[in-house]
Amino acid sequence: MAVDRRRRRVLLGAFVVLAIMATLVLSQVLATVFFAVTVAYVLYPVRQMVRRRGRGRRVSAGVATLVGFLAAVIAALPIIGALYARRLAFISFVSDLPAEIPVSAFGFEFAVDVSVVRTRVQSVLTDVAVDLAAAAPVIALKTTLFVLLVYALLWRPHEIRATTFELVPSVYHDIVEGFHRRVRDTLYAIYVLQAATAFGTFCIAYVVFAVLGYESTLVLAVLAGILQFIPIIGPSVLVVVLGAYQVTLGNPGGAVLVVAFGLVLIGFLPDALIRPQLASYTAGMPGSLYFVGFVGGVLTIGVVGFIAGPLAVAVLLEAGQQLSTEMGVDPAPPDD
Repeated sequence: MAVDRRRRRVLLGAFVVLAIMATLVLSQVLATVFFAVTVAYVLYPVRQMVRRRGRGRRVSAGVATLVGFLAAVIAALPIIGALYARRLAFISFVSDLPAEIPVSAFGFEFAVDVSVVRTRVQSVLTDVAVDLAAAAPVIALKTTLFVLLVYALLWRPHEIRATTFELVPSVYHDIVEGFHRRVRDTLYAIYVLQAATAFGTFCIAYVVFAVLGYESTLVLAVLAGILQFIPIIGPSVLVVVLGAYQVTLGNPGGAVLVVAFGLVLIGFLPDALIRPQLASYTAGMPGSLYFVGFVGGVLTIGVVGFIAGPLAVAVLLEAGQQLSTEMGVDPAPPDD
C-alpha cells in the first residue's frame, strides 16, 4: 500500500512537471488550442445530428467542422470586405483632418484639437499593416492547426470523456458533469446567443443608417454587429460617437436623429427581440458578472480573454453552487 502511494505521488509529480513544460513549449499555440476546444463544444450537436442520419464518425466530424469553418468565413467576410472597400476613403479622411475642428452648437463656439489623434491614428494604421503582412504565415499555420484540432475533437469526443472519467474517481463524476454542463451552456451563450444578436444588430443597423443617409452604411452596420459582442456597452457607443460627430459638423438635428433612432432600434431592439427567443442557451450568468469576465479576460490575456474570462467566472459560479449544495445551503435564486 505504501508503495502504491509513493508511485501515485511520483506519477502525479511527473504529470505536473510535464504539464508545466508542455505549457511553456506550446505557449504560442495555447490560445489556438483553447479556441478549438470551445468551438468543438459548440459544434458537437451538429456532429450528433449528422450521426443520427446514419453517417460515420469521420463524415460527421468533417461536416460539423465545415459548418463551423463556413460560419466563421461568413462572419468575417463582411468585416474584411467593408474595411477593404473603404480603406482608401478612411485613410484620406484621416489625412485630410485639420489640426483643429471648430464646433458651433447652441450658441457656443470652441475648437477641438485633433492633431495628436490624427498622428496617432496614422501611426497605428501603418503598424497594423506591417504587422499583418509579417504575421501572415503564422496566421495561416495557426488556422490549419485550429481546423485540424476541431476535426480531431469531433471525430472521437467520447474517448475524451472516457479518459477524463478514468482520471477522476467515480465519486466525483457528478461534479465533472456539473462543470461540463456549465461550460457548455456558457459557450453557447457566448457563441450562439451573441452571434445571433450581432447578426440581428447588423441587419437593423444597416437599414437605420441607410435611411438616415450615411454613406458608409455597410461599415457602420458591421461595426455595430461587432460591438454587440461587448456586454453592456454594445453598439450604443457607436451611436453616441456618431451623434457627437454630427455635433462637430454643426448638425445638432442629425445628432438627435441618430441618437434617438440608434439607441432604440440598434442598441435596444436586437436584445429585446432575439435574446428572449434564445434564452434557453444562456448560462444563467448575471450581465454584470459576464461583463467583469469579459473585460478582465481581455485585459489580462488578450483576445482569447473574450471567451476565457466569462468562462472562468462561470466555472467559479458552478464551483460555488456545488459547494453550497454539498454544505446543505440552498443558493439564492436569480432575480427575474
